[in-house]
Amino acid sequence: MLSYFDNNATTRVAPEAADAVGECLREYWGNPSSPHGFGSRVGRLMDEARSGVAELMGVSPREVVFTSGGTESINAAIASAVRMQPGKRHVVTSAVEHSAVMNCCRQLERRGYRVTWLPVDGEGRLEAAQVEESIGEETALVSVMHANNETGVIFPVEEIAAVCRRRKAWLHVDAVQAAGKMPIELGRWGVDMASVSGHKLHGPKGTGALYIRSGIPFEPWVVGGHQERGRRGGTENVAGIVGFGRAARLALERLPAMAARVRGMRDEIERRIRESVAGVARNGAREPRLPNTVNLSFAGVDSEAMVMMLDEAGICVSSGSACTTGSTAPSHVLTAMGISAERARSSLRLSLSVETTEAEVEHLMRHLPRIVEKLRDWSPARWAERAAAGSWAGGGAR
Repeated sequence: MLSYFDNNATTRVAPEAADAVGECLREYWGNPSSPHGFGSRVGRLMDEARSGVAELMGVSPREVVFTSGGTESINAAIASAVRMQPGKRHVVTSAVEHSAVMNCCRQLERRGYRVTWLPVDGEGRLEAAQVEESIGEETALVSVMHANNETGVIFPVEEIAAVCRRRKAWLHVDAVQAAGKMPIELGRWGVDMASVSGHKLHGPKGTGALYIRSGIPFEPWVVGGHQERGRRGGTENVAGIVGFGRAARLALERLPAMAARVRGMRDEIERRIRESVAGVARNGAREPRLPNTVNLSFAGVDSEAMVMMLDEAGICVSSGSACTTGSTAPSHVLTAMGISAERARSSLRLSLSVETTEAEVEHLMRHLPRIVEKLRDWSPARWAERAAAGSWAGGGAR
């Protein structure tokens, strides 16, 4: 049995979205920019997909630009914001952003821009007042995530947007983790640009969107033809876009289930783990938090070892962001929260979806407590205790 608890890394493509992709590849393979009727029919499919994504984001379809994913959308938004405001050399972001935002900002620092890295508190929260205090006359852009990919902690984007409007700074929101998991109304909130990704909400990989508020000047990141109203060159990934649009509509329909059933399973998992395993601590605020995300530390246990042993049992989890897997450094998100390196290296992220089943939860609970105890039994500290007691019982090969 495969039990999948790594949905913040990627989600299974919904059958309805996969069917839409397949039908488009088989039947509607024309170029939407072509002048003939067949091309126009393909263009109408893209229009329908754009409307679905726009509804999910709470914006006008004319404000949606299709991209290859969240990373391209983020790069395009940040690069355009500084290019279109050459007299402003300051950017504000947080210390817990996704690597796409962080590395864009580090690149700007190498080019002489000043970047303010806003701290979060011990539960991973950021206050709108912190943003307001950091904005000055030279601030070109504030770029913050809506929901953290590791802890699920939600930032007060509506309040931050009001601050940015008042202080006349543009706001970009990384909504990759929030879209499809909670209602978002980017247009009503007054956000200037926002990024989303198809594969985080049961759409195909290689699809994403950038919201650009009407009236915001924009310089394309990908230069080519007149596609996407001149805002993103290159022949569109029509099949992927159509699948993304179908997934976006499904995500809207499933929001009540995400808020109720998935949140209930999340809380049940956290409760049962803490009841059955000693030395467990939650990382991040209990609320406001994404309804699907649990991040826990297990004292005295290496998270990478837990990931591997759970994998052997057919259970998929992660120790943090998929974009930093392989790094020997502790999570920058947990470190920014003031969590020790030792505790950060003992953390697991469990992320659910609307497709997560009770059987998967039971599978997880059959194996996780046993694995944690086994790893603790193998730990150097436990061996040292045995040596001090003069006993090596249970220390042989297993």
